[in-house]
Amino acid sequence: MSNGLNIPKGEFLGHPSGLFLLFGTEMWERFSYYGMRALLVLSMVAATESANPGFGWSRGSALQLYGWYTGLVYFTPMLGGWLADNFIGQRKAVIIGALVMAAGQFTLASSIGKDVTIFYAGLLLMIIGNGFFKANISTMVGALYPEGDARRDSAFSIFYMGINLGAFIAPLVCSSLGENPAFGWKFGYIAAGCGMTISALIQVSLARRYLGDLGVKPSAQRARENAGGVKVPLTQDEHDRLRVIFMLFVFVMLFWTAFEQAGGLMNLFASEKTDRMLGAFEVPAGWFQSANPMFIVLLAPVFGMLWVKLANTGRAMPTPIKMVTGLLLTAIGFVFMVAAVFEQHASGKASMIWLVLAYLFHTMGELCISPVGLSMVTKLAPLRLASLMMGVWFLINFFANLLAGYIGAYAEHAGEFTVFAGLVGVLGVFALVLWFLSGTLVNWMHGAESTTKVELLQVEPSGVV
Repeated sequence: MSNGLNIPKGEFLGHPSGLFLLFGTEMWERFSYYGMRALLVLSMVAATESANPGFGWSRGSALQLYGWYTGLVYFTPMLGGWLADNFIGQRKAVIIGALVMAAGQFTLASSIGKDVTIFYAGLLLMIIGNGFFKANISTMVGALYPEGDARRDSAFSIFYMGINLGAFIAPLVCSSLGENPAFGWKFGYIAAGCGMTISALIQVSLARRYLGDLGVKPSAQRARENAGGVKVPLTQDEHDRLRVIFMLFVFVMLFWTAFEQAGGLMNLFASEKTDRMLGAFEVPAGWFQSANPMFIVLLAPVFGMLWVKLANTGRAMPTPIKMVTGLLLTAIGFVFMVAAVFEQHASGKASMIWLVLAYLFHTMGELCISPVGLSMVTKLAPLRLASLMMGVWFLINFFANLLAGYIGAYAEHAGEFTVFAGLVGVLGVFALVLWFLSGTLVNWMHGAESTTKVELLQVEPSGVV
C-alpha cells in the first residue's frame, strides 16, 4: 500500500516495480518527442528543391514556429491534469495521450515537404496528446511513495534517466534517417511515431500488473473519500506550499528559456558554424541533441545517490538551493558557447568540444532543477490538485519555449554572442535573487521536504539503464 492505493509490493533496486514501468513508458514517449524535435527546425528550413526537400522556411520563421510548438506542448498538460484529477484518472489520460501523439507523428511523416496544412495538423495532434500524457505520468511517479519517503527525489532521478535514455537514442535514430537524403525527413518522423506506439503498448499491456489501481480513480474523488465525502477548503499550510510552486515558477522558466536554445539556436550553430568532421566522417548536426540525454543517463545515478546521502546524514539541500546551483551551472555552460562564437569568428568554424562542454554543464544544471522540481510538486500539491499542479508546473515550459524561440530568432539580427553572453548574465543575477529568497520559501513549505531515513543500498539507482 502507498498513499492509500493498492499498489503491488514487488520492488527492484529498492523501488516499487511500477517505477520502472513508468520509466519505460516515458522513455519511448521521449524518444518520440526528441526524435521529431531534432528534425523539426532542420526540415522546415531545408530547401524545397534540395536532395532532401523540406518547406524552405527562413531561420527566423522556423525558430518562431519551433518556439510556439514546444511552448504549446507544455501548455496543454494543465488542461489534461485537470481532466485527470476530476473525471478520467491519470491512467486513461496517459493512454489517450500516447495514442494521439502516435497519430500526430505519422501525420507529420505524411506531410513533410508536401502539405504544410497537414504538417500543422500533425503538430496539433502532438500538442493535444502531450496534454493528456505529460503531467499525469509524472504525478503517478510521486504517488508510488508515501509522504516523507526519502526515496522520492531519487525516484524522480531514475525516472529522469528514462526520459533521457529515450532522448539520447532518438536523434541517433531519427536524425540518421531524416537527415540522410537516401531516406528523407519522412522516415525520421516515422521512427518517432513507432517509438510513441511502443509507449502506448507498454502502458496498455502492463499497467494493471505493476501499478495496481494507481491512477485509475480521479484524485479529486480520492481526496473527497479521504475527507469522509466532504470537500474541505485548503489549509493555510497548503496555501503557503502553493505559493512556493508559483514563486519558483519564475526562476525555473528562466532556466528552461536558456536550456531550450539547444533544439533551436544551438542546433543551427552545430549545423552551420561547427566543424563536425571526425576524419572523413561528418557528424550529423542532430547527434548533438543526444549529448544532454547521454550526460543525464551517466550523471542521474550520481545525483540521485547524492540527494539520498545528504538526506540520511541530516544535510539535505533544500529545493531552492538546488535550483540556485542549477542556474549557476547553466550559466557556465553558456560561457562555453561564448567561447565557441569567438573561435568561429576567428577560424570560420568552432570546435565541437565547446558544444559538448556546454551540454555537460547544462545537464548538471538540469539535474539540480528539473527532476527536483517534479518531486517538489508532488510533495507540495494537495491531493485533489495533484495532476493540475503538475500541469501548472509544466506551464513553465510553455512560456519558456515560446520565449526561447523569439530569443533564438533575435540572434539572426543581433548575433549569437549577444544571446549567449546575455544568458550568462541573466542566469547569474536570478541565481543570486533566488539565493536571497530561499529561506522564506523553505519556511512556506512547512516541513514538506522532511524525510525519513532509508538505507542507501535500497535506493541506489546505478545499473538502471
